[in-house]
Amino acid sequence: MAADTIKNKTAIVGIGQTAFGKGLPDTELSLACQAIKMALDDAGIAPSEVDGLASFTMEPNREVDVAKNVGLGEITFFSQVGYGGGAACGVTGQAAMAVATGQCEVAVAWRARKRSAKASRPWSQAAARIEDTSMWSRPFGLLRPVDEIAMLTRRHMHQFGTTRDHLANVALAARKHANRNPNATMGHKTMSREEYMAARWISEPLCLFDNCLETDGALAVVITSAERARDCQRPPAYVHAFAQGLPPQHQTMTNFYNDDPLVGPAWATARKLWSMADVGPADVKVAQLYDAFSPLIILSLEGYGFCARGEGGPFTDNGNIEVGTGSLPVNTSGAGMSEAYVHGMNLVLEGVRQIRGTSTAQVEGADVSLVTSGEGVPTSAILFTKEA
Repeated sequence: MAADTIKNKTAIVGIGQTAFGKGLPDTELSLACQAIKMALDDAGIAPSEVDGLASFTMEPNREVDVAKNVGLGEITFFSQVGYGGGAACGVTGQAAMAVATGQCEVAVAWRARKRSAKASRPWSQAAARIEDTSMWSRPFGLLRPVDEIAMLTRRHMHQFGTTRDHLANVALAARKHANRNPNATMGHKTMSREEYMAARWISEPLCLFDNCLETDGALAVVITSAERARDCQRPPAYVHAFAQGLPPQHQTMTNFYNDDPLVGPAWATARKLWSMADVGPADVKVAQLYDAFSPLIILSLEGYGFCARGEGGPFTDNGNIEVGTGSLPVNTSGAGMSEAYVHGMNLVLEGVRQIRGTSTAQVEGADVSLVTSGEGVPTSAILFTKEA
């Protein structure tokens, strides 16, 4: 039986984001409400018309508070997606599925986050280190996500010859794009390759600039039917395909139990995504690839089929992921490493901006835009197109 897909049945018609910063005075709830109201204003849709909500599990029991404070209508669909960095495309895609199947007519997906304070990070709390599968890795030194990704990076370097210069290519491209973005946290700070190489270690072989920022802020998108989208005040970004992925025997971040730890959730997600789409990797003009750490870009380039296995490092050479010089510009807002780290929700908004033609690092002819969530955790991805 042929699958009934959501292909081009819905579109993002509104986007909103608060300022990014450290130690913002607003609560996560306040930030969420602000971003949602901005997105609705952008779409020209009244809050009372919203009847669907999708959010992160990291924002517990927030639907009721958001609905009351923003003045939403009767909610007929609500869902949450877990795994932090794996969820941004997940909440967006699930909202799109709800609209496409008639569960609601106008859906909002969002992420609000206050994580600039060190005490807010889960791995800073001693009690959390021994409650789950981390009990098998924390005792021998893998204390933080960066330590776990450093292990995968070492394996990629050993197996395929990936170098620190390849990691630097990722960090430098993100910073160059951020320098064109007035809303980027690091937009005012340039970075040279020499500065990257001289940075202090965080977890070898990953240095300071291989890590994402820690940011307070919120972002939201508004999704409605393709038919209604044509009459909204902003150019629609059609949801062409959506997928989530969790491979067999996966262990979050470390992937110790897989036959090949370097074949992570991106590979499972990509197989489903491309099977649901009328386009392939060669058709993608611009990509927002989740970048909590620079090596995740290299793993995602391979997982989503932009290059062969083991060639993710060399793919970044010669400005190949930069706007103006590259065959696949990546993370054109500066993303998690140089714009803001809000669990990848800013990547979704930048994917929409590229389709609208309003990015500060606009890619010419960007009619197919890919956004991915976190490689290393159960994840998700979404394809936006300019035409339905």
